[in-house]
Amino acid sequence: MGFKPVVVVHGGAGVWRGLDLDMGAVVKTLKEAVMIGLDVSRSGSCLDMVVEAIAFLEDSGLFNAGVGSVLDYVGGVSMDAGVMISSGRAGGVAAVTYPRNPIRLARIVAEKTPHIIMAGPRADELAAKLGLEKHPGPHWRSVERWKTARLKPPQSTWIARRIESAKALGYDTVGAVALDSNGCLAAGASTGGVLLKLPGRVGDSCIPGAGFYANGKVAASATGIGETIIMSMSSLRLAQLYEIVGVLRDAVELTVREHTMRWGPGTLGLIALSSRGEVEASYNTEAMPWASASLGEEPRVSGLPIA
Repeated sequence: MGFKPVVVVHGGAGVWRGLDLDMGAVVKTLKEAVMIGLDVSRSGSCLDMVVEAIAFLEDSGLFNAGVGSVLDYVGGVSMDAGVMISSGRAGGVAAVTYPRNPIRLARIVAEKTPHIIMAGPRADELAAKLGLEKHPGPHWRSVERWKTARLKPPQSTWIARRIESAKALGYDTVGAVALDSNGCLAAGASTGGVLLKLPGRVGDSCIPGAGFYANGKVAASATGIGETIIMSMSSLRLAQLYEIVGVLRDAVELTVREHTMRWGPGTLGLIALSSRGEVEASYNTEAMPWASASLGEEPRVSGLPIA
């Protein structure tokens, strides 16, 4: 004992303008997710804190995860999610369609199987057999965005199309990091992936070291262009830089700066939490709404789009 529990969540890096969303509701939901994680900390672990905070965001329908997941090119929902704790154990699920809360299935992979990532129909079958709640199907807001996006002409390259898709969508992915009273750190991420993606595409949110990472000193969760995050292993890179520079703010900002130099702006956002309870975030997109608090405090929200 002796550590003060902390929870940090993000709602995705992107433009966050021109969306059919009430930003007041977004702020309220992020704060509630933090409070849920902190409430869980009274009797649960860092993993409980991350899973419950993310599951709440998945259920909200406001974000590109769980119920609010965007649609692929043929109008289907397929999701990725993953979790990791500072002991080194991790689990992820890729291209799943069955669970309402992919983050809960990712936890099962981490705790109940000898594997790190499970994918596709067999992972869905596992979710059904274990009695996880079924996904309700495409959210009406996601259907409308899909219809609109299908009408826009494609750009010249795939990465250009991906970035334009992110700009059209406005946001991408949810994630959380947490520190519990025993000093355990955990990180996680969940996403509906890329609007108009090819069916079967897998992003960074199920891959330890890319979309999320945790060790004994720091936990991180990433959001942005999944392909570039995978190529840069952004969450692991942040942890490596923290080991070198020893200052969390510097490590987070340097990770984003390196990523921007390689892949350009509009590609990455990060939240990070140290074992000392330090909280930092940085992004090269127009906005990345995120919230944080320690036990006994009111959540603070930052990264909102400029009106």
